[in-house]
Amino acid sequence: MPNTKQAQKRMRRDAKRRLRNRYHLSRMRTYIKKFRKMVQEGKLEEAKQFLPEVISVIYHTASKGVIHKNEASRRASRLSLLLNKALESVNKSQG
Repeated sequence: MPNTKQAQKRMRRDAKRRLRNRYHLSRMRTYIKKFRKMVQEGKLEEAKQFLPEVISVIYHTASKGVIHKNEASRRASRLSLLLNKALESVNKSQG
């Protein structure tokens, strides 16, 4: 337990921030999982329409300071690559 008033306040503040950070991180991870599942199941048109929303959530999470802006860029880039590769493989198999 904290010994000073300042430490007590810091604990209260950190608890609020931890909850806020967990919310944003969980939301981002959920969107990414949904997107990856769409791609894996072959629902590429749905995934194509969902990608801007996922990227928006990723950058929003970065704007809140939960993740670094470079991590947000990397995650967005990798999701775009994933979709592009899936679309490319479908196009090759069709003709």
